Amino acid sequence: LWSVLRTPDAVSQAERRPLAQRPAFTAAGFLSGKFSDALDDFAADQFPLREQLRTLRSLVSYDLLGQRDVDGVYLSGGYAAKLDFPLNTGSVDRAAQRFRYVYDTYLAGTEANVYLSVIPDKGYFLAPASGRPAMDYDALVSRLREGTPEMTYIDLFDRLTLEDYYRTDAHWRQERLPAVARYLAGAMGTEVTLDRPFYGVYSGYAALPLAGESLRYLTNDTIAACRVTNYETGGEGPVYDLEKARGSDPYELFLSGSVSLLTVESPNARTDRELVVFRDSFASSLAPLLLEGYSRVTLVDIRYLSPTQLGRYLTFTDQDVLFLYSTGVLNNSSTLK
Repeated sequence: LWSVLRTPDAVSQAERRPLAQRPAFTAAGFLSGKFSDALDDFAADQFPLREQLRTLRSLVSYDLLGQRDVDGVYLSGGYAAKLDFPLNTGSVDRAAQRFRYVYDTYLAGTEANVYLSVIPDKGYFLAPASGRPAMDYDALVSRLREGTPEMTYIDLFDRLTLEDYYRTDAHWRQERLPAVARYLAGAMGTEVTLDRPFYGVYSGYAALPLAGESLRYLTNDTIAACRVTNYETGGEGPVYDLEKARGSDPYELFLSGSVSLLTVESPNARTDRELVVFRDSFASSLAPLLLEGYSRVTLVDIRYLSPTQLGRYLTFTDQDVLFLYSTGVLNNSSTLK
C-alpha cells in the first residue's frame, strides 16, 4: 500500500539514473505483456526504502557472506573499483578502427602532429594487489598501437599511481595531474576545493555508506580568462561550471561534463598553437591544465558525435591532435560511433 500511494521518485541520486515511473494501463499493453513488464520495472525502482535496502544488501554481501564484489564493484585499501575483465580484443580493434577512420578522413596529408595516449583505470593498480582479476593492459596498449601506427604513443602508465584517483569514483583527481599535464604540454595552477563532499559513481553502485572525499580543481589567471563554446547548446561559459558542481555528479564541473564538442579559447596562452583532443570524460579535468600551452583547445567525444560529421565543425591543418582514452572505454568501445 505504501508503494502504491507514495509519490514516485524521479531519479536515483546514488545510481545517477532515472527511475521507472508508473505505467499507463492500456488494453493493448496488457494483452501484449508490455504493461506487466513496465509494472515490474516500476515496482523494483519505486519500492519504499529502496536505497536503505540496497545498502543493507551490500553490507550483508560484503561483510556477512564475504563476497569479493557486488555487481562488479569491489573494495580494497579504502578504494572502490569496478572489475573490467577480461581484455576484449574485438573492442580494442574497433576503437583502433574508429581512430583510424578519423585519421584517414581528416588528418592524413595534413601537417597535424597526431598522438595517442591511454589512461589506465584503477584496476591496473588495485586489482593485482587485492587478488582480483585484471585485464592484460600491456596487450591492450600493444594491440591499439598496432592498429594506429601513424600516431605517436605517449605512455602515461608510469606517470600515475593509485592515489591519483578518487576513492569512490572512476576518474582521476585533477589536483594530482599537473605533472601529467606538464609531461603532455606544460601547464600549472593553484588549488580550490569544493565546499561539499564528493561521492563518486562507485559509491552509488556499491550502495555502501562510503565516506565522502574532497573534489579540488586547479585554476589560475590563464584558466580564468578562458571561454568555452559548447556546440550542443551554442552557449559560452567558463572552464569550471560551478552550477554543475551542485548537481548529482560534481565531476561535471570540469567543462560541463559529457559534451560532444567543445572549444576553449585561451587568450593568455604562451603560444598560438592549437590542440584537438579526442577524448572521454577523463580529459575534462586534464584539458584545463593544458591551456597555458595552447591558444585553442578543442575536445571531441565520438561517443556522442559521429566522426562522419567532424568535417562540418573542424578543419585540420597543423594542429597537435591527441587521442586520449581510458582503458574502460577502449575495452568497451561499442560506445564509440
